Amino acid sequence: MKLTQKSIIKELEAHKEDICKYDVKKIALFGSYLKGKQHQKSDIDFLVSFSKPSFDNYMELKFLLEKIFKKKIDLVTEKSLKPALKYVKEEAIYAKVS
Repeated sequence: MKLTQKSIIKELEAHKEDICKYDVKKIALFGSYLKGKQHQKSDIDFLVSFSKPSFDNYMELKFLLEKIFKKKIDLVTEKSLKPALKYVKEEAIYAKVS
């Protein structure tokens, strides 16, 4: 599968049952794949919000996404975003998973 902004969002939505097992409230794509500026070694950047945040939910979701996309995943929680990076939340594209 060729990874594009559209195909990544579509895959997230296709796996929403698995994703929601980890109490995901919202998940969005940002970074190079959002902008179409990725290269072969690019990771995929996701912004996530959990209804029940936990280390286990975070790590299990990260492992699931790496299995789905066969790429390194950078998983950032909305709560961990520094004020200078709040623009990420505004430009990110959210998948319909909840």
